[in-house]
Amino acid sequence: MSTSGAPRPSAAVLRTFGAAGQQPERLPGGRGTTWRAGSVVLRPHGDVREARWRSDVLARLEHTDAFRTPRPVPTHAGGWTTDGWEAWTWCAGATAPDRVEDVIRVGAAFHRAVAGLGRPAFLDSVDDAWSRADRAVWGTGPLPADPTLDRLAAAFRPVRSPTQLVHRDLLGNVLFAPGEPPTVFDWAPSWRPVGYAAAIAAVDAVCWHGVEVERLAALGVVADVPEWSQVLVRALAFRVLTLQLLGGWDPDRARHHGPVVDALLSGAAGTLDA
Repeated sequence: MSTSGAPRPSAAVLRTFGAAGQQPERLPGGRGTTWRAGSVVLRPHGDVREARWRSDVLARLEHTDAFRTPRPVPTHAGGWTTDGWEAWTWCAGATAPDRVEDVIRVGAAFHRAVAGLGRPAFLDSVDDAWSRADRAVWGTGPLPADPTLDRLAAAFRPVRSPTQLVHRDLLGNVLFAPGEPPTVFDWAPSWRPVGYAAAIAAVDAVCWHGVEVERLAALGVVADVPEWSQVLVRALAFRVLTLQLLGGWDPDRARHHGPVVDALLSGAAGTLDA
């Protein structure tokens, strides 16, 4: 996807976040909309309620030896957003999607740190493809007719694990740097069982980063969460539906996902019966 037309932070936005005079540099990854200006990272914030809530939480979240997060950068006026942008401190490191076991462990540490937070009301109404897909696969939104989704949805069973705030896009959003705790960034919040976050990382690793489908069961051991097969099938349905909502689902994508669907429904990562 071309990012040449992606918005660039204006001089006024840079000044507001204390980065006046810096030349913004587009960062790789994601959707190509994130920029670095010196020690500040800027990105369009999406839903403003979510953005302000996330900054409020991460401004004071206690870090551990197992993880850290970027801290939000306030505006000169003391807020967290301006003109459609939010800002974060720059953290060195690189993502490593092939290190899915490590990502799952880092996610577990992050989820322990946020386990006591309450459920934000905005989760019911954030209107983007990822949020709509997340609600649909958990039964609070429409699930469209589609052969792949039909097969996955037929295997859904009630998931009884406790719910809490989770990061539903971990695999590409953990930075590893020598001598530093891993950095969890771009928190995409959902109110789901913690196993769901690990399951999304697992299916992403298998579908897009060359991890063998046979490793799904072993990744469940690393995640050490109940109902692994059920959160896996919901995680895969979430990714399929998101692609549909973004206009990226076609016969080639369906064929690409087919072996993973077959593996899950055949019980390769555990029985789907509950």
